[in-house]
Amino acid sequence: MTTRKLAVVVLAAGLGTRMRSSMPKVLHAVAGKAMVNHVLDAVAELSPDRVAVVIGPGMTQVEAAAAPHTTVVQEERLGTGHAVMAARPALGDLADDPDADVLVVCGDTPLITPAALHSLREARDERHGLAVLGFQAAEPGSYGRLIRDDGGDVARIVEAKDATTEELAVDICNAGMLCVGAPLLFRLLERVGNDNAKGEYYLTDVVGLARTGGEHCALRLAAESEVQGINTRAELAQAEAAMQTRLRTRHMRNGVTLVAPETVFFCHDTAIAPDVIVHPHVVFGPGVSVGEGAEIKSFSHLEGATLSAGAVVGPYARLRPGAMVGEGARVGNFVEIKNASLGRGAKANHLSYLGDTEVGEEANIGAGTITCNYDGFGKHRTTIGAGAFIGSNTALVAPVRIGAGAIVGAGSTVTQDVPDDAIAVARGQQSNRDGAAKRFREMRNAEKAARKTTSAKG
Repeated sequence: MTTRKLAVVVLAAGLGTRMRSSMPKVLHAVAGKAMVNHVLDAVAELSPDRVAVVIGPGMTQVEAAAAPHTTVVQEERLGTGHAVMAARPALGDLADDPDADVLVVCGDTPLITPAALHSLREARDERHGLAVLGFQAAEPGSYGRLIRDDGGDVARIVEAKDATTEELAVDICNAGMLCVGAPLLFRLLERVGNDNAKGEYYLTDVVGLARTGGEHCALRLAAESEVQGINTRAELAQAEAAMQTRLRTRHMRNGVTLVAPETVFFCHDTAIAPDVIVHPHVVFGPGVSVGEGAEIKSFSHLEGATLSAGAVVGPYARLRPGAMVGEGARVGNFVEIKNASLGRGAKANHLSYLGDTEVGEEANIGAGTITCNYDGFGKHRTTIGAGAFIGSNTALVAPVRIGAGAIVGAGSTVTQDVPDDAIAVARGQQSNRDGAAKRFREMRNAEKAARKTTSAKG
């Protein structure tokens, strides 16, 4: 394992015009996280001494996403070599340190793994002044080709637009990432020209220049899916699919049952304990934690929610940020919870909305219950005590407290606190008028017949 210091340059200045988006390319999300942050997370596993993110002019959103890392503005987009040179001042004394390496990575490769980056860095050894990361492409297309010598080292990198027919037949392609001894890298970049089809300063030219100077360039191969760059919406969708496959596999290896894995969608930070069962067509947004033995039934959507051990959610449940479902508690079909907690064993099984609410242990929330938490100006809380029973089709107008063991009659609109163990009924007085329904029907039928007679005479 190398003991050299490490500086990392992340290339993130691309506009991503083929994305047809006003948002910078590297901010588009995969599994709920911006592409550039996936890359920075992978880089962090290498414990770099310094990280510099190269951005374009006006990319304040990318600057914010990359924080606390240093960002450097590439004022003119003159190629990848020019971008790395723009980052040099941000690397400080590491740029001239003979015991330091510079690792250059792409900000639009969200599937890159720490293992691939570790392998690339280890390839830059005493014999090899630099190392590049490549992959065997199923369809090489417009990728740069890695041309190797008889010993397997990289002799040069040729961009597709500049390649000969023979070079285009090579299927070992450039992933756009390399590791170079720091002083060597910047000496080589000073010699890079722009006499090519794009008129740009290619970072890849340092390989040929290094070989001319007697340096060797090692090659490390990664899976094509790991180094996939994102330039279009279609490629973004492909990356999402690959990431979801990776996340599903990870959760199943950790003891989670996915009844139909291909229908479940995870966020990058979804945390699920062993022996959880996830049924088909469940979506996890950011910030979800699920305790051991919980069960999430089909067509449920969870975001910013915490489920304790043994909780049961769904089907067709929506848990919004701040939802907390206690041990053994149940959230049933067409129930929405936001900034609300259900205590141990509590139940809200049907057609309810609980917002800004605390539900005590073993309380039962009847079908159609709504906590009216917003008065048009502010949010207010509802507290429901342990063991309380809320009848169907009840509106609890916050702020209000329902005491422990209390019962609220079905159809009530509750605007005042209910004491412990009390029964509250808040609805209009029922009045029965004997025979009124029959008289009503006779009257309406007579009116209908009269209209028909009038119409026939006309």
